[in-house]
Order: sequence, then C-alpha cells, then structure tokens
Amino acid sequence: MRRLMVRAVLGLALAGGALPAAGQAVPGSDLPPAGFGVLNQDQLSVRFAASDLEVRFLPLDERILRLIANDGYDALKGLIASRQAAIDSAVQLAGSGEPGLALVSFFALRSDARFDPENLNLVYHNQLYRPVGMVPVTGNFTGRQLAVRTQASAIYVFDRPIPVLEPFDLSYAGTQSSVWNEALRRIDRARSQVLARWQAVQRDSTAARP
Repeated sequence: MRRLMVRAVLGLALAGGALPAAGQAVPGSDLPPAGFGVLNQDQLSVRFAASDLEVRFLPLDERILRLIANDGYDALKGLIASRQAAIDSAVQLAGSGEPGLALVSFFALRSDARFDPENLNLVYHNQLYRPVGMVPVTGNFTGRQLAVRTQASAIYVFDRPIPVLEPFDLSYAGTQSSVWNEALRRIDRARSQVLARWQAVQRDSTAARP
C-alpha cells in the first residue's frame, strides 16, 4: 500500500514545458515539487560490461530525475535543455508524441576499444525498444573508438517513454543485462524518502500558519 501511495504521488512522465521551482506546487497534480531528491546521479545510473566496454545508462525521466538532489537534478535538466533543439528534431523525424530519453555512456576498459551506439537497445515484455535518435554529449561520440578509461556519451531518444518503474533489460552486442532491476530497489526507497521529506515540509508549513 505504501509503495502504491508513493507511486501515485510521485508518478509523472517527462513532459514539455517549464518545471516548477523548488517549493512550488505542480498545478493539477499530486506530484511533489522538485527539490526533495536524496540520491546522486551515480546511484541511479546502471552499468554492465560488454566485451571491451562498460555501458552506463541513466533514464532522463522526470519520475527518476526528481529523486536526485538539487545540484545533480539541475545539471541534468540543463543538459537536456542545452540539446533540446536536437532532441526535438529527432522526435519529429520519428513521429513520436511522447518520447523517452536516456543518457548513455560507453566507457573503455582497454585501449582502442570500439563501440557501436546503434547496438544498444531496451527489452521490455519481450519487445525491443530501439533508439530513434542520438544527440551527442561528448565530441568523441561519433568517433566510435576510445582510449582506455575514456568515455563517450549521448542522449538517446526512444519513440516511447522508458518504463522506469518496472523491470526491463538492456542489450548491447549480444550481451543482455537485467541490471535495472537492482536500480528499482533504490528507486522505491528514494521515492519513500522524497515523499516523507515533502510531507514534513507541508506539516511544518501548516504548523507555522497563524
């Protein structure tokens, strides 16, 4: 019951338009405002090894981003905003009304490791989610080759929202990983903490009124 309550209060997909500032209510929604996150970006990124690479995956979904503390939240929202025109172009070409975004990085475990960005896919209920666009974040992303311990990153655009509150697999070059299942446990704990922090502020605000 508690998990259902948390999901009802916090569930909101990534959508266009400006987000409210911390402390500002979301009109027409039970979602708490941004500003109550308790995690950092690394705690919500998942990673798995595939050949000479480590693949790192972070959904850029508002239901996830609001679990990140303010500095990290602002940085990721700024990253999306800085690439918004390119993201919109990819969405328009794909004819998608409600896209899903993810920050994907390829980290080299050895020198001259090659990566193929088109080979990363998401598997959900036995259906393959392929990216419909990729917006480079680092200048070396198009080179497809990395020196040891360097990485290349891009924002992946999918033609539908990523099911961030449910189990899904990630696949790359013949390797399939269920690592997102581990993240779900951290997400549930963080959602409970965020809700508790928001409720405490509401109680304090009510008690302070004359």
